[in-house]
Amino acid sequence: MSQTITQTEQISTVRSSPVSPCVQALVGRTQISAQDVADLRCAFNEAANFGKADAEALFSIEREAETCEEWTAFFVEAITDLVVWQARPTGVIDAANADWLMAQADSTRSINCFALLVNVLAEAHRIPAWLPAAVRGRAANWPGVKEALRNHMAQAA
Repeated sequence: MSQTITQTEQISTVRSSPVSPCVQALVGRTQISAQDVADLRCAFNEAANFGKADAEALFSIEREAETCEEWTAFFVEAITDLVVWQARPTGVIDAANADWLMAQADSTRSINCFALLVNVLAEAHRIPAWLPAAVRGRAANWPGVKEALRNHMAQAA
């Protein structure tokens, strides 16, 4: 019998880990400050494992709280790191993890989640064939995404 652990098994194992105290302290808050994000960055840099429970808590914060400008980069980087770089093999997103990510993003439906999805597509070396089309579909249907893309294009011109 092979002792090889698949990417899904590894992430599922990480998922059962408890939410980090630094993340738990922010769940349920209505506002996230730049200092909160700085504290999260320090805690995550010191932590050995950032797990799915933490990611799910970050999605909860994204859904419920008013966040600062620094939040977007932290949110996108932290969850991309979990999904793309902490899983083995690195850079590979299997269908189960893509399903999990899309379910979390669909329950949140924010500009930051769209930025996360785009970043994951950019950083991953291998993804399920359906994932890019699924992300494009969200651009057409999520509130605020079209306007944000239009504003970004106007600023770039």
